[in-house]
Amino acid sequence: KKKKKKKSQERRKKAGLPMAEAIRIAAEKHPRMPGSSFTYGTAGFRTLGSKLDPVLFRVGILAVLRSRVKGAAVGVMITASHNPEADNGAKLVDPMGEMLEEAWEKHATDLANCDDADIPSVVQEIVTKYKIDNKRSALVVCARDTRPTGPGLVTALKDGIGCVKGAVDDAGVLTTPQLHYLVRCRNDPAFGTPSERGYYEKTAAAFKELYQSAGVKGKLKFQLDGANGVGAPKFTALLQLLQDELEPTLFNDGSDGQLNHECGADFVKSGQRAPPTLPTSNNTRSASFDGDADRVVYYFFQDGHFNLMDGDRIAILAAEFINEKLQQAGLSLNLGVVQTAYANGASTAYITEKLNLPVACAKTGVKHLHHLALNYDIGVYFEANGHGTVLFSDKALKELETATPETDAQKSAVKDLQALTRLINQTVGDAISDLLLVEVILASKNMTIEEWSQAYTDLPNKLMKVTIKDRTVIETTDAERVCTAPAGLQSAIDAAVAKYPKGRSFARPSGTEDVVRVYAEAATREAADDLAYEVSALVYKHAHGVGDAPVNPSKRR
Repeated sequence: KKKKKKKSQERRKKAGLPMAEAIRIAAEKHPRMPGSSFTYGTAGFRTLGSKLDPVLFRVGILAVLRSRVKGAAVGVMITASHNPEADNGAKLVDPMGEMLEEAWEKHATDLANCDDADIPSVVQEIVTKYKIDNKRSALVVCARDTRPTGPGLVTALKDGIGCVKGAVDDAGVLTTPQLHYLVRCRNDPAFGTPSERGYYEKTAAAFKELYQSAGVKGKLKFQLDGANGVGAPKFTALLQLLQDELEPTLFNDGSDGQLNHECGADFVKSGQRAPPTLPTSNNTRSASFDGDADRVVYYFFQDGHFNLMDGDRIAILAAEFINEKLQQAGLSLNLGVVQTAYANGASTAYITEKLNLPVACAKTGVKHLHHLALNYDIGVYFEANGHGTVLFSDKALKELETATPETDAQKSAVKDLQALTRLINQTVGDAISDLLLVEVILASKNMTIEEWSQAYTDLPNKLMKVTIKDRTVIETTDAERVCTAPAGLQSAIDAAVAKYPKGRSFARPSGTEDVVRVYAEAATREAADDLAYEVSALVYKHAHGVGDAPVNPSKRR
Protein backbone atom coordinates (compact mmCIF):
# COMPACT_ATOMS: atom_id res chain seq x y z
CA LYS A 1 0.00 0.00 0.00
CA LYS A 2 2.88 2.38 0.82
CA LYS A 3 4.51 1.65 -2.56
CA LYS A 4 1.23 2.26 -4.36
CA LYS A 5 0.70 5.53 -2.48
CA LYS A 6 4.27 6.65 -3.28
CA LYS A 7 3.85 5.81 -6.97
CA SER A 8 0.58 7.75 -7.00
CA GLN A 9 2.29 10.81 -5.47
CA GLU A 10 5.15 10.61 -8.00
CA ARG A 11 2.64 10.45 -10.86
CA ARG A 12 0.91 13.59 -9.63
CA LYS A 13 4.20 15.50 -9.47
CA LYS A 14 4.96 14.55 -13.08
CA ALA A 15 1.57 15.72 -14.36
CA GLY A 16 2.63 18.93 -15.99
CA LEU A 17 0.46 18.96 -19.10
CA PRO A 18 -1.45 22.23 -19.62
CA MET A 19 -4.78 20.43 -19.63
CA ALA A 20 -4.21 18.75 -16.24
CA GLU A 21 -6.52 21.11 -14.41
CA ALA A 22 -9.24 20.71 -17.04
CA ILE A 23 -9.02 16.94 -16.62
CA ARG A 24 -9.25 17.17 -12.83
CA ILE A 25 -12.30 19.44 -12.97
CA ALA A 26 -14.08 17.28 -15.54
CA ALA A 27 -13.25 14.09 -13.63
CA GLU A 28 -15.15 15.35 -10.58
CA LYS A 29 -18.39 14.70 -12.49
CA HIS A 30 -17.34 11.10 -13.20
CA PRO A 31 -15.77 9.71 -10.01
CA ARG A 32 -14.38 6.22 -10.01
CA MET A 33 -16.20 3.80 -7.72
CA PRO A 34 -13.93 2.50 -4.91
CA GLY A 35 -12.85 -1.09 -5.43
CA SER A 36 -13.91 -1.19 -9.09
CA SER A 37 -11.64 -2.90 -11.60
CA PHE A 38 -11.87 -3.05 -15.39
CA THR A 39 -9.95 -4.83 -18.12
CA TYR A 40 -9.87 -3.88 -21.80
CA GLY A 41 -9.91 -7.05 -23.88
CA THR A 42 -10.98 -8.20 -27.34
CA ALA A 43 -14.53 -7.03 -26.57
CA GLY A 44 -13.29 -3.74 -25.11
CA PHE A 45 -14.72 -2.86 -21.68
CA ARG A 46 -17.89 -4.71 -20.76
CA THR A 47 -19.88 -4.88 -17.52
CA LEU A 48 -23.06 -3.46 -15.98
CA GLY A 49 -23.89 -0.21 -17.73
CA SER A 50 -24.46 1.50 -14.39
CA LYS A 51 -20.76 1.07 -13.53
CA LEU A 52 -19.28 2.49 -16.70
CA ASP A 53 -19.70 6.27 -16.40
CA PRO A 54 -16.12 6.93 -15.13
CA VAL A 55 -14.74 4.43 -17.63
CA LEU A 56 -16.36 6.18 -20.62
CA PHE A 57 -15.00 9.52 -19.41
CA ARG A 58 -11.50 8.07 -19.47
CA VAL A 59 -12.10 6.30 -22.79
CA GLY A 60 -12.90 9.71 -24.25
CA ILE A 61 -9.52 11.03 -23.14
CA LEU A 62 -7.69 7.99 -24.49
CA ALA A 63 -9.50 8.22 -27.83
CA VAL A 64 -8.26 11.78 -28.29
CA LEU A 65 -4.69 10.69 -27.53
CA ARG A 66 -5.01 7.84 -30.02
CA SER A 67 -6.37 10.20 -32.68
CA ARG A 68 -3.42 12.55 -32.18
CA VAL A 69 -0.90 9.70 -32.38
CA LYS A 70 -2.41 8.39 -35.61
CA GLY A 71 -3.14 11.81 -37.09
CA ALA A 72 -6.56 10.51 -38.05
CA ALA A 73 -10.12 10.07 -36.81
CA VAL A 74 -10.78 7.16 -34.43
CA GLY A 75 -14.02 5.70 -33.15
CA VAL A 76 -15.73 4.66 -29.93
CA MET A 77 -18.66 2.24 -30.00
CA ILE A 78 -20.80 2.00 -26.86
CA THR A 79 -22.31 -1.49 -26.78
CA ALA A 80 -22.22 -4.81 -24.96
CA SER A 81 -23.06 -6.80 -28.08
CA HIS A 82 -24.84 -10.05 -27.15
CA ASN A 83 -24.83 -9.39 -23.39
CA PRO A 84 -28.04 -8.75 -21.40
CA GLU A 85 -29.70 -5.35 -21.70
CA ALA A 86 -28.43 -4.14 -18.31
CA ASP A 87 -24.81 -4.48 -19.47
CA ASN A 88 -22.94 -2.05 -21.64
CA GLY A 89 -19.41 -1.50 -22.85
CA ALA A 90 -17.01 0.49 -24.99
CA LYS A 91 -14.72 -0.42 -27.88
CA LEU A 92 -12.19 1.85 -29.53
CA VAL A 93 -11.85 1.70 -33.31
CA ASP A 94 -8.60 2.52 -35.11
CA PRO A 95 -8.44 4.70 -38.26
CA MET A 96 -8.93 1.98 -40.88
CA GLY A 97 -11.95 0.61 -39.02
CA GLU A 98 -9.90 -2.08 -37.33
CA MET A 99 -9.85 -2.94 -33.63
CA LEU A 100 -7.66 -0.96 -31.26
CA GLU A 101 -3.96 -1.82 -31.50
CA GLU A 102 -3.18 -4.44 -28.86
CA ALA A 103 -0.40 -2.39 -27.24
CA TRP A 104 -2.96 0.29 -26.38
CA GLU A 105 -5.25 -2.13 -24.55
CA LYS A 106 -2.96 -1.80 -21.53
CA HIS A 107 -3.20 1.99 -21.66
CA ALA A 108 -6.99 1.67 -21.67
CA THR A 109 -6.89 -0.67 -18.67
CA ASP A 110 -4.42 1.51 -16.74
CA LEU A 111 -6.42 4.67 -17.35
CA ALA A 112 -9.71 3.02 -16.38
CA ASN A 113 -8.31 1.78 -13.07
CA CYS A 114 -6.17 4.66 -11.81
CA ASP A 115 -7.35 6.95 -9.01
CA ASP A 116 -9.26 10.06 -10.09
CA ALA A 117 -6.41 12.32 -8.99
CA ASP A 118 -3.95 10.29 -11.06
CA ILE A 119 -5.70 10.67 -14.41
CA PRO A 120 -3.57 13.68 -15.50
CA SER A 121 -0.33 11.88 -14.67
CA VAL A 122 -1.35 8.66 -16.44
CA VAL A 123 -2.30 10.77 -19.45
CA GLN A 124 1.07 12.51 -19.27
CA GLU A 125 2.87 9.14 -19.29
CA ILE A 126 1.12 8.24 -22.54
CA VAL A 127 1.79 11.69 -24.01
CA THR A 128 5.48 11.40 -23.14
CA LYS A 129 5.85 7.83 -24.42
CA TYR A 130 4.40 8.63 -27.85
CA LYS A 131 5.63 12.25 -28.03
CA ILE A 132 2.06 13.45 -28.56
CA ASP A 133 1.50 17.05 -29.60
CA ASN A 134 -1.46 18.17 -27.49
CA LYS A 135 -2.09 21.04 -29.90
CA ARG A 136 -2.71 18.61 -32.73
CA SER A 137 -6.35 18.28 -33.78
CA ALA A 138 -8.21 15.11 -32.84
CA LEU A 139 -11.54 13.67 -33.97
CA VAL A 140 -13.53 10.90 -32.28
CA VAL A 141 -16.54 9.41 -34.06
CA CYS A 142 -18.91 7.78 -31.57
CA ALA A 143 -22.10 5.75 -31.71
CA ARG A 144 -24.18 3.59 -29.40
CA ASP A 145 -26.67 0.76 -29.59
CA THR A 146 -30.19 0.82 -28.13
CA ARG A 147 -29.38 0.08 -24.47
CA PRO A 148 -31.00 2.44 -21.96
CA THR A 149 -27.66 3.33 -20.35
CA GLY A 150 -26.25 4.45 -23.71
CA PRO A 151 -27.18 8.17 -23.69
CA GLY A 152 -25.62 8.78 -20.28
CA LEU A 153 -22.43 7.01 -21.30
CA VAL A 154 -22.22 9.13 -24.46
CA THR A 155 -22.33 12.22 -22.22
CA ALA A 156 -19.44 10.86 -20.10
CA LEU A 157 -17.47 10.06 -23.26
CA LYS A 158 -17.97 13.58 -24.62
CA ASP A 159 -16.84 15.11 -21.31
CA GLY A 160 -13.60 13.11 -21.59
CA ILE A 161 -13.08 14.15 -25.20
CA GLY A 162 -13.82 17.79 -24.44
CA CYS A 163 -11.51 18.16 -21.45
CA VAL A 164 -8.49 17.34 -23.63
CA LYS A 165 -9.75 19.54 -26.47
CA GLY A 166 -10.76 16.85 -28.93
CA ALA A 167 -13.61 17.11 -31.41
CA VAL A 168 -16.48 14.64 -31.48
CA ASP A 169 -18.82 13.47 -34.20
CA ASP A 170 -21.81 11.84 -32.50
CA ALA A 171 -23.32 9.48 -35.09
CA GLY A 172 -26.19 8.50 -32.77
CA VAL A 173 -27.62 4.99 -32.73
CA LEU A 174 -25.81 2.62 -35.12
CA THR A 175 -24.75 -0.99 -35.41
CA THR A 176 -21.14 -1.64 -34.42
CA PRO A 177 -20.12 -2.41 -38.05
CA GLN A 178 -21.68 0.86 -39.22
CA LEU A 179 -19.49 2.77 -36.77
CA HIS A 180 -16.41 0.90 -38.05
CA TYR A 181 -17.47 1.81 -41.60
CA LEU A 182 -17.84 5.51 -40.73
CA VAL A 183 -14.38 5.67 -39.16
CA ARG A 184 -12.78 4.00 -42.18
CA CYS A 185 -14.56 6.38 -44.57
CA ARG A 186 -13.42 9.41 -42.57
CA ASN A 187 -9.81 8.39 -43.17
CA ASP A 188 -10.15 6.61 -46.51
CA PRO A 189 -12.70 8.44 -48.71
CA ALA A 190 -12.34 5.80 -51.43
CA PHE A 191 -13.97 3.28 -49.08
CA GLY A 192 -17.32 5.08 -49.13
CA THR A 193 -19.37 8.08 -48.08
CA PRO A 194 -18.94 8.68 -44.31
CA SER A 195 -22.60 8.59 -43.34
CA GLU A 196 -25.27 6.08 -42.39
CA ARG A 197 -26.96 6.77 -45.73
CA GLY A 198 -23.65 6.18 -47.48
CA TYR A 199 -23.42 2.75 -45.84
CA TYR A 200 -26.88 1.79 -47.08
CA GLU A 201 -26.28 3.06 -50.61
CA LYS A 202 -22.92 1.29 -51.00
CA THR A 203 -24.25 -1.98 -49.59
CA ALA A 204 -27.49 -1.95 -51.56
CA ALA A 205 -25.80 -1.08 -54.87
CA ALA A 206 -23.32 -3.94 -54.53
CA PHE A 207 -26.06 -6.40 -53.57
CA LYS A 208 -28.23 -5.36 -56.52
CA GLU A 209 -25.32 -5.87 -58.89
CA LEU A 210 -24.76 -9.43 -57.65
CA TYR A 211 -28.50 -10.14 -57.53
CA GLN A 212 -28.90 -9.11 -61.17
CA SER A 213 -25.77 -10.98 -62.25
CA ALA A 214 -27.17 -14.16 -60.69
CA GLY A 215 -30.36 -13.80 -62.71
CA VAL A 216 -32.54 -14.10 -59.62
CA LYS A 217 -36.27 -14.09 -60.30
CA GLY A 218 -38.54 -12.81 -57.55
CA LYS A 219 -37.86 -11.56 -54.05
CA LEU A 220 -35.69 -13.51 -51.61
CA LYS A 221 -37.78 -14.53 -48.60
CA PHE A 222 -36.49 -15.45 -45.14
CA GLN A 223 -37.18 -14.96 -41.43
CA LEU A 224 -34.96 -12.57 -39.47
CA ASP A 225 -34.58 -12.35 -35.70
CA GLY A 226 -33.27 -8.88 -34.83
CA ALA A 227 -32.42 -9.74 -31.19
CA ASN A 228 -34.57 -6.75 -30.14
CA GLY A 229 -31.46 -4.71 -30.86
CA VAL A 230 -30.16 -2.06 -33.21
CA GLY A 231 -29.83 -4.45 -36.17
CA ALA A 232 -33.56 -4.67 -36.90
CA PRO A 233 -34.28 -0.94 -37.46
CA LYS A 234 -31.05 -0.50 -39.42
CA PHE A 235 -31.84 -3.47 -41.66
CA THR A 236 -35.32 -2.05 -42.12
CA ALA A 237 -33.76 1.24 -43.26
CA LEU A 238 -31.62 -0.65 -45.78
CA LEU A 239 -34.70 -2.47 -47.09
CA GLN A 240 -36.04 0.83 -48.42
CA LEU A 241 -33.37 0.47 -51.12
CA LEU A 242 -33.97 -3.25 -51.70
CA GLN A 243 -37.75 -3.52 -51.87
CA ASP A 244 -37.64 -5.33 -55.22
CA GLU A 245 -35.04 -7.87 -54.09
CA LEU A 246 -35.83 -8.84 -50.49
CA GLU A 247 -38.96 -9.79 -48.58
CA PRO A 248 -37.94 -10.74 -45.04
CA THR A 249 -40.31 -11.39 -42.14
CA LEU A 250 -38.88 -9.63 -39.08
CA PHE A 251 -39.18 -10.89 -35.52
CA ASN A 252 -37.80 -9.41 -32.30
CA ASP A 253 -37.46 -6.02 -33.98
CA GLY A 254 -37.23 -4.08 -30.72
CA SER A 255 -40.82 -2.85 -30.73
CA ASP A 256 -41.73 -5.29 -27.97
CA GLY A 257 -39.25 -7.41 -26.06
CA GLN A 258 -35.98 -7.19 -24.18
CA LEU A 259 -32.60 -6.97 -25.90
CA ASN A 260 -30.99 -10.41 -26.37
CA HIS A 261 -33.57 -12.09 -24.14
CA GLU A 262 -34.44 -15.49 -25.62
CA CYS A 263 -33.40 -14.20 -29.03
CA GLY A 264 -30.34 -13.24 -31.02
CA ALA A 265 -27.38 -15.09 -32.51
CA ASP A 266 -25.74 -15.96 -29.19
CA PHE A 267 -29.00 -17.41 -27.80
CA VAL A 268 -29.41 -19.53 -30.94
CA LYS A 269 -25.78 -20.71 -31.10
CA SER A 270 -25.42 -21.44 -27.38
CA GLY A 271 -28.81 -23.06 -26.91
CA GLN A 272 -28.92 -24.81 -30.28
CA ARG A 273 -32.53 -23.68 -30.68
CA ALA A 274 -34.55 -20.98 -32.36
CA PRO A 275 -36.07 -18.01 -30.50
CA PRO A 276 -39.53 -19.04 -29.24
CA THR A 277 -41.10 -16.17 -31.20
CA LEU A 278 -40.14 -17.65 -34.59
CA PRO A 279 -42.40 -20.13 -36.43
CA THR A 280 -40.80 -23.54 -36.98
CA SER A 281 -42.07 -24.31 -40.46
CA ASN A 282 -40.19 -27.01 -42.38
CA ASN A 283 -37.10 -25.77 -44.26
CA THR A 284 -37.87 -22.08 -43.72
CA ARG A 285 -34.62 -20.13 -43.98
CA SER A 286 -34.08 -18.17 -40.78
CA ALA A 287 -31.29 -15.94 -39.48
CA SER A 288 -30.47 -14.20 -36.20
CA PHE A 289 -28.43 -11.05 -35.58
CA ASP A 290 -26.86 -10.37 -32.20
CA GLY A 291 -27.55 -7.22 -30.18
CA ASP A 292 -25.18 -4.88 -32.05
CA ALA A 293 -25.44 -6.69 -35.41
CA ASP A 294 -21.85 -7.86 -35.82
CA ARG A 295 -22.80 -11.56 -35.81
CA VAL A 296 -25.26 -13.62 -37.82
CA VAL A 297 -26.15 -17.30 -37.80
CA TYR A 298 -28.63 -19.22 -39.97
CA TYR A 299 -30.86 -22.17 -39.11
CA PHE A 300 -33.88 -24.17 -40.23
CA PHE A 301 -36.20 -26.92 -39.05
CA GLN A 302 -36.63 -30.26 -40.77
CA ASP A 303 -39.28 -32.61 -39.41
CA GLY A 304 -39.08 -30.81 -36.07
CA HIS A 305 -35.29 -31.06 -35.89
CA PHE A 306 -33.28 -27.83 -35.43
CA ASN A 307 -30.34 -27.37 -37.82
CA LEU A 308 -27.77 -24.61 -37.19
CA MET A 309 -25.72 -23.01 -39.95
CA ASP A 310 -23.01 -21.28 -37.93
CA GLY A 311 -19.95 -19.21 -38.79
CA ASP A 312 -18.03 -22.26 -40.02
CA ARG A 313 -20.75 -22.93 -42.59
CA ILE A 314 -20.90 -19.28 -43.67
CA ALA A 315 -17.11 -19.18 -44.12
CA ILE A 316 -17.19 -22.27 -46.33
CA LEU A 317 -20.08 -20.93 -48.41
CA ALA A 318 -18.21 -17.66 -48.98
CA ALA A 319 -14.83 -19.30 -49.66
CA GLU A 320 -16.30 -21.78 -52.13
CA PHE A 321 -18.16 -19.02 -54.00
CA ILE A 322 -15.11 -16.74 -54.18
CA ASN A 323 -12.93 -19.65 -55.29
CA GLU A 324 -15.35 -20.47 -58.11
CA LYS A 325 -15.40 -16.84 -59.24
CA LEU A 326 -11.58 -16.64 -59.21
CA GLN A 327 -11.39 -19.74 -61.39
CA GLN A 328 -14.04 -18.39 -63.77
CA ALA A 329 -12.18 -15.07 -63.96
CA GLY A 330 -8.85 -16.78 -64.62
CA LEU A 331 -7.21 -15.02 -61.67
CA SER A 332 -4.50 -16.59 -59.53
CA LEU A 333 -4.95 -15.03 -56.09
CA ASN A 334 -4.03 -16.68 -52.82
CA LEU A 335 -7.35 -17.50 -51.10
CA GLY A 336 -7.35 -18.92 -47.56
CA VAL A 337 -9.65 -19.52 -44.60
CA VAL A 338 -8.91 -18.71 -40.95
CA GLN A 339 -10.63 -20.61 -38.13
CA THR A 340 -10.13 -21.11 -34.41
CA ALA A 341 -9.63 -24.36 -32.55
CA TYR A 342 -13.38 -24.37 -31.87
CA ALA A 343 -14.15 -24.88 -35.58
CA ASN A 344 -15.64 -28.32 -36.13
CA GLY A 345 -13.12 -30.77 -37.53
CA ALA A 346 -15.52 -31.74 -40.31
CA SER A 347 -15.55 -28.14 -41.57
CA THR A 348 -11.76 -27.99 -41.62
CA ALA A 349 -11.59 -31.28 -43.52
CA TYR A 350 -14.12 -29.99 -46.08
CA ILE A 351 -12.08 -26.85 -46.74
CA THR A 352 -8.75 -28.65 -47.11
CA GLU A 353 -9.92 -31.83 -48.84
CA LYS A 354 -12.96 -30.76 -50.88
CA LEU A 355 -12.10 -27.14 -51.69
CA ASN A 356 -8.32 -27.65 -51.63
CA LEU A 357 -7.86 -24.37 -49.80
CA PRO A 358 -5.38 -23.63 -47.00
CA VAL A 359 -6.69 -23.25 -43.44
CA ALA A 360 -4.91 -21.29 -40.71
CA CYS A 361 -5.83 -21.71 -37.05
CA ALA A 362 -5.83 -18.57 -34.91
CA LYS A 363 -6.12 -18.02 -31.17
CA THR A 364 -9.64 -17.31 -29.97
CA GLY A 365 -10.60 -13.67 -30.49
CA VAL A 366 -11.55 -11.72 -33.60
CA LYS A 367 -8.35 -9.67 -33.63
CA HIS A 368 -6.29 -12.85 -33.97
CA LEU A 369 -8.34 -14.15 -36.90
CA HIS A 370 -8.24 -10.77 -38.61
CA HIS A 371 -4.46 -10.64 -38.28
CA LEU A 372 -3.95 -14.08 -39.87
CA ALA A 373 -6.42 -13.34 -42.66
CA LEU A 374 -4.15 -10.50 -43.76
CA ASN A 375 -1.58 -13.12 -44.81
CA TYR A 376 -3.71 -14.07 -47.82
CA ASP A 377 -4.59 -12.12 -50.97
CA ILE A 378 -8.17 -12.92 -49.99
CA GLY A 379 -8.70 -14.07 -46.42
CA VAL A 380 -12.01 -15.48 -45.19
CA TYR A 381 -12.43 -15.61 -41.44
CA PHE A 382 -15.38 -16.49 -39.24
CA GLU A 383 -15.76 -17.65 -35.69
CA ALA A 384 -18.34 -20.36 -35.10
CA ASN A 385 -20.47 -17.74 -33.29
CA GLY A 386 -21.17 -16.02 -36.62
CA HIS A 387 -18.71 -13.13 -36.42
CA GLY A 388 -16.53 -12.80 -39.48
CA THR A 389 -15.79 -11.17 -42.81
CA VAL A 390 -13.61 -11.40 -45.93
CA LEU A 391 -10.47 -9.32 -46.40
CA PHE A 392 -9.22 -8.34 -49.86
CA SER A 393 -5.57 -7.25 -49.91
CA ASP A 394 -4.32 -4.27 -51.87
CA LYS A 395 -2.83 -6.74 -54.33
CA ALA A 396 -6.21 -8.45 -54.81
CA LEU A 397 -8.03 -5.15 -55.24
CA LYS A 398 -5.50 -3.95 -57.80
CA GLU A 399 -5.68 -7.19 -59.80
CA LEU A 400 -9.46 -7.02 -59.85
CA GLU A 401 -9.34 -3.38 -60.94
CA THR A 402 -6.81 -3.94 -63.72
CA ALA A 403 -8.03 -7.36 -64.91
CA THR A 404 -8.49 -7.72 -68.68
CA PRO A 405 -10.99 -10.55 -69.14
CA GLU A 406 -11.07 -12.12 -72.60
CA THR A 407 -14.46 -13.83 -72.50
CA ASP A 408 -17.93 -12.82 -71.34
CA ALA A 409 -17.73 -15.45 -68.58
CA GLN A 410 -14.45 -14.01 -67.31
CA LYS A 411 -15.82 -10.49 -67.50
CA SER A 412 -18.91 -11.47 -65.48
CA ALA A 413 -16.81 -13.23 -62.82
CA VAL A 414 -14.50 -10.23 -62.43
CA LYS A 415 -17.49 -7.89 -62.05
CA ASP A 416 -18.97 -10.21 -59.42
CA LEU A 417 -15.71 -10.23 -57.46
CA GLN A 418 -15.53 -6.44 -57.66
CA ALA A 419 -19.09 -6.20 -56.32
CA LEU A 420 -18.20 -8.58 -53.48
CA THR A 421 -15.45 -6.21 -52.33
CA ARG A 422 -18.10 -3.51 -51.96
CA LEU A 423 -20.82 -5.67 -50.43
CA ILE A 424 -18.60 -7.15 -47.72
CA ASN A 425 -17.73 -4.84 -44.82
CA GLN A 426 -14.01 -5.52 -44.66
CA THR A 427 -13.46 -3.52 -41.48
CA VAL A 428 -15.19 -6.00 -39.16
CA GLY A 429 -17.80 -8.75 -39.03
CA ASP A 430 -21.12 -7.24 -40.11
CA ALA A 431 -24.38 -9.15 -39.67
CA ILE A 432 -26.19 -7.10 -42.32
CA SER A 433 -23.61 -7.42 -45.10
CA ASP A 434 -22.86 -11.06 -44.17
CA LEU A 435 -26.57 -11.90 -44.38
CA LEU A 436 -26.78 -10.28 -47.82
CA LEU A 437 -23.68 -12.22 -48.86
CA VAL A 438 -25.28 -15.53 -47.85
CA GLU A 439 -28.56 -14.64 -49.53
CA VAL A 440 -27.00 -13.72 -52.87
CA ILE A 441 -24.72 -16.78 -52.89
CA LEU A 442 -27.60 -19.17 -52.19
CA ALA A 443 -29.69 -17.44 -54.87
CA SER A 444 -26.91 -17.55 -57.46
CA LYS A 445 -26.40 -21.26 -56.81
CA ASN A 446 -30.15 -21.86 -56.72
CA MET A 447 -29.46 -23.62 -53.43
CA THR A 448 -31.89 -24.19 -50.56
CA ILE A 449 -30.74 -23.97 -46.95
CA GLU A 450 -31.25 -27.73 -46.68
CA GLU A 451 -28.89 -28.31 -49.61
CA TRP A 452 -26.39 -25.91 -48.02
CA SER A 453 -26.45 -28.01 -44.84
CA GLN A 454 -25.63 -31.19 -46.75
CA ALA A 455 -22.10 -30.14 -47.72
CA TYR A 456 -20.74 -31.99 -44.69
CA THR A 457 -21.91 -33.38 -41.37
CA ASP A 458 -20.54 -31.84 -38.18
CA LEU A 459 -18.74 -34.17 -35.85
CA PRO A 460 -20.60 -34.47 -32.52
CA ASN A 461 -18.95 -32.13 -30.01
CA LYS A 462 -19.22 -30.89 -26.46
CA LEU A 463 -17.95 -27.78 -24.65
CA MET A 464 -17.38 -27.89 -20.89
CA LYS A 465 -16.08 -25.55 -18.23
CA VAL A 466 -13.81 -26.53 -15.30
CA THR A 467 -13.30 -24.17 -12.37
CA ILE A 468 -9.71 -24.11 -11.09
CA LYS A 469 -7.81 -22.26 -8.38
CA ASP A 470 -5.71 -20.10 -10.73
CA ARG A 471 -6.17 -19.99 -14.50
CA THR A 472 -2.58 -18.81 -15.05
CA VAL A 473 -1.26 -22.32 -14.33
CA ILE A 474 -2.62 -23.33 -17.75
CA GLU A 475 -0.31 -22.29 -20.57
CA THR A 476 -0.91 -23.08 -24.24
CA THR A 477 0.71 -22.92 -27.66
CA ASP A 478 -0.25 -23.76 -31.27
CA ALA A 479 -3.29 -21.44 -31.32
CA GLU A 480 -4.33 -22.68 -27.85
CA ARG A 481 -4.61 -26.30 -29.02
CA VAL A 482 -1.69 -27.66 -26.98
CA CYS A 483 -1.09 -27.24 -23.24
CA THR A 484 2.54 -26.58 -22.28
CA ALA A 485 1.74 -26.33 -18.56
CA PRO A 486 1.09 -27.83 -16.11
CA ALA A 487 3.48 -30.67 -16.80
CA GLY A 488 1.86 -33.92 -17.83
CA LEU A 489 -1.53 -32.49 -18.77
CA GLN A 490 -1.07 -32.50 -22.56
CA SER A 491 0.33 -36.05 -22.65
CA ALA A 492 -2.68 -37.19 -20.61
CA ILE A 493 -5.06 -35.39 -23.05
CA ASP A 494 -3.28 -37.00 -26.00
CA ALA A 495 -3.70 -40.45 -24.46
CA ALA A 496 -7.41 -39.82 -23.89
CA VAL A 497 -7.97 -38.53 -27.44
CA ALA A 498 -6.22 -41.56 -28.95
CA LYS A 499 -8.95 -43.86 -27.62
CA TYR A 500 -11.73 -42.26 -29.69
CA PRO A 501 -12.21 -42.46 -33.49
CA LYS A 502 -11.92 -38.95 -35.00
CA GLY A 503 -11.25 -37.68 -31.50
CA ARG A 504 -9.96 -34.16 -30.86
CA SER A 505 -9.84 -32.17 -27.65
CA PHE A 506 -8.10 -29.17 -26.16
CA ALA A 507 -8.20 -27.12 -22.96
CA ARG A 508 -7.67 -23.35 -22.82
CA PRO A 509 -7.91 -20.91 -19.91
CA SER A 510 -10.57 -18.22 -19.88
CA GLY A 511 -9.29 -14.69 -20.34
CA THR A 512 -11.53 -13.26 -17.64
CA GLU A 513 -12.22 -15.87 -14.95
CA ASP A 514 -10.53 -18.82 -13.22
CA VAL A 515 -12.03 -21.47 -15.44
CA VAL A 516 -10.71 -23.69 -18.20
CA ARG A 517 -12.80 -24.34 -21.29
CA VAL A 518 -12.63 -27.88 -22.62
CA TYR A 519 -13.69 -28.72 -26.18
CA ALA A 520 -14.05 -32.28 -27.45
CA GLU A 521 -15.33 -33.89 -30.62
CA ALA A 522 -15.47 -37.49 -31.83
CA ALA A 523 -17.20 -39.77 -34.31
CA THR A 524 -20.31 -40.36 -32.15
CA ARG A 525 -22.36 -38.35 -29.67
CA GLU A 526 -21.52 -40.73 -26.83
CA ALA A 527 -17.83 -40.66 -27.63
CA ALA A 528 -17.72 -36.85 -27.76
CA ASP A 529 -19.43 -36.61 -24.37
CA ASP A 530 -17.15 -39.24 -22.85
CA LEU A 531 -14.02 -37.53 -24.18
CA ALA A 532 -15.16 -34.12 -22.90
CA TYR A 533 -15.72 -35.47 -19.39
CA GLU A 534 -12.46 -37.40 -19.43
CA VAL A 535 -10.40 -34.36 -20.45
CA SER A 536 -12.27 -32.15 -17.96
CA ALA A 537 -11.36 -34.60 -15.20
CA LEU A 538 -7.71 -34.44 -16.30
CA VAL A 539 -7.76 -30.64 -16.17
CA TYR A 540 -9.34 -30.77 -12.70
CA LYS A 541 -6.61 -33.19 -11.53
CA HIS A 542 -3.57 -31.46 -13.03
CA ALA A 543 -4.63 -27.82 -12.58
CA HIS A 544 -5.99 -27.86 -9.02
CA GLY A 545 -9.71 -27.94 -9.70
CA VAL A 546 -12.15 -26.24 -7.32
CA GLY A 547 -15.45 -27.72 -6.20
CA ASP A 548 -16.78 -31.08 -7.34
CA ALA A 549 -14.74 -33.00 -9.87
CA PRO A 550 -16.35 -33.47 -13.32
CA VAL A 551 -18.20 -36.79 -13.47
CA ASN A 552 -19.82 -38.20 -16.58
CA PRO A 553 -23.52 -38.80 -15.71
CA SER A 554 -23.66 -41.79 -18.03
CA LYS A 555 -20.83 -43.47 -16.10
CA ARG A 556 -22.35 -43.02 -12.64
CA ARG A 557 -23.51 -46.18 -10.88
